Amino acid sequence: MVLRLFTLILILQGVLSFGQNELLIDKVVAKVGGETILLSDIEAQYAFAKEQNTAAGEEVKCQILEGLLGQKLIVHQAKLDSVVVSDDEVDAQLDFRVNNVLRQMNNDESFFEEYYGMTVSKMRENLREDLYQQILAERMQNQVLQTINITPDEVKEFYEDIPVDSLPYLSSEVEFAEIVAKPKINAVERQKALDLAKSLRVRILDGGEAFEDLAKEYSADPGSGFQGGDLGFATRGTYVPEFEEAAYNLDIDEISDPTETEFGFHLIKMIEKKGTKIRLKHILIRPVISDADIELAKNELDSVSTLISEKKISFDDAVKKYSIEDIPSYHNNGRVQNPGTGKTFFKTAELPTEVYFAIEDMQVGEVSEVMEYPLPTGEKYYRIVQLQSKTKPHKANLKEDYSMIQDLAKQSKKSVYFSSWVTEKLQDTYIEVDPLIGSCPNIEQYLNN
Repeated sequence: MVLRLFTLILILQGVLSFGQNELLIDKVVAKVGGETILLSDIEAQYAFAKEQNTAAGEEVKCQILEGLLGQKLIVHQAKLDSVVVSDDEVDAQLDFRVNNVLRQMNNDESFFEEYYGMTVSKMRENLREDLYQQILAERMQNQVLQTINITPDEVKEFYEDIPVDSLPYLSSEVEFAEIVAKPKINAVERQKALDLAKSLRVRILDGGEAFEDLAKEYSADPGSGFQGGDLGFATRGTYVPEFEEAAYNLDIDEISDPTETEFGFHLIKMIEKKGTKIRLKHILIRPVISDADIELAKNELDSVSTLISEKKISFDDAVKKYSIEDIPSYHNNGRVQNPGTGKTFFKTAELPTEVYFAIEDMQVGEVSEVMEYPLPTGEKYYRIVQLQSKTKPHKANLKEDYSMIQDLAKQSKKSVYFSSWVTEKLQDTYIEVDPLIGSCPNIEQYLNN
């Protein structure tokens, strides 16, 4: 039961249910030390569960109660141990979550209020205490588990305890590294972009044309252009320094001079200020990359590939000397991280298509020809990649999959340890559950302390 409780805690900590604009009259249905659980807490999560799965029955309420009991136990213990969560941390999480919802609504606060039945500020107020307790519980867990390590002998023992017929069959995996080049903009195209940005500013200020209309027609920012350049609200640190410096110096409705960043030239319009948060619109004019610029970047990469193949420079050194610095792989000696796992291993099905075909017939250590590297912004960089390791389809084993098995062994050890910690704290914590809901399976054990 304790292990099951631990699992429920982890699942339920991630749940913040927007859209609960009506709650039942509060009634305390359980107490854990100095913490209370309200009937409305259970009903709100149950309503969310029903939205996700209409077949969810009343037994789900028991699971929710078990999870809340576990979370409140951790919160109670965190307060006893003086674990600290600052108001700034809670505010930052609230900003992230609420602003993320607002962005999906095109930053329309009136639509937000109509949809959720409350203002943005009221939603923040409603979520604050739950979010504070969630962060507190997570911090308590991290504090309890931070000293847990795993030895090679424990990894081996964990592996040997897995029945042979339960060992997973793993598909082929590869590791690859990259050197990325960004075509340099020539002076003529740069000046054309600057002149266009200047002319648009004149058309707005002197010609009376609407900023929003010109943003829709000319802006190279696909995320905001179709919305008239609207970027929504943001706090300091959201934008690149040059953009942010220009933006924070604007008054309401003022339009900046063309501001150059790594993305091109921006016309920035200040729409609204709320404390340190600002709402902007912008028009991005991106200089055109000529065929000659592209060819130059590709030729330079091709020369680097030749140097590596002829062993005149190592791949790691070539990354530091020739690759651009504003991509994550640069700081990992060119090794590309799998966004789904955080590791450097990719199943072949997870590889970008162009990389898959480039390395399909390569041997470990070989370097590819130059290929396009499309970015989410629509820009195109170019790269060469080196195949650094490759496994064949196989059953999981310590030799080829030690890192994966080590992670699993460590998580198992943490789970067992935390379950023991919960059991120990249950013995010393006052727990009371309202008899009206005390018929849930497994609840009785909480009342026997």
